[in-house]
Amino acid sequence: MPLARITLLKGRSPETLRAIADGVHAALVDTYSVPHDDRFQIIEQREPGEIIYSPTYLGIERTDDLVIVHIVAGHWRDESAKRALYRAIADRLTVEASLRPEDIQVIITSNDKPDWSFGNGVASYLPA
Repeated sequence: MPLARITLLKGRSPETLRAIADGVHAALVDTYSVPHDDRFQIIEQREPGEIIYSPTYLGIERTDDLVIVHIVAGHWRDESAKRALYRAIADRLTVEASLRPEDIQVIITSNDKPDWSFGNGVASYLPA
């Protein structure tokens, strides 16, 4: 049930945007126990100056090719699953979207089952 918000600067081709989105989703399926058809993603393309970041925070050399992946997902995954997800996203986007791993930032925000409604005005994961 994750929601992935992918934020980057404008200018990427539709094929690259799709490769990034597909890579993030495949990593979630492979490492985070996400069903293949559980796919909800938002791609936000921003103008220069609308993404402000440190080019050297924690000794990592970032460029304007920075891609920020913010995932909202259930809190029941452990640290090993999160580490596997970070690695899988970096590996896939490096190969499939020609990104540098230094330019891939992933943030996970955890929540619980009552926090989701997938439609019809109901709490999708709670008993009726």
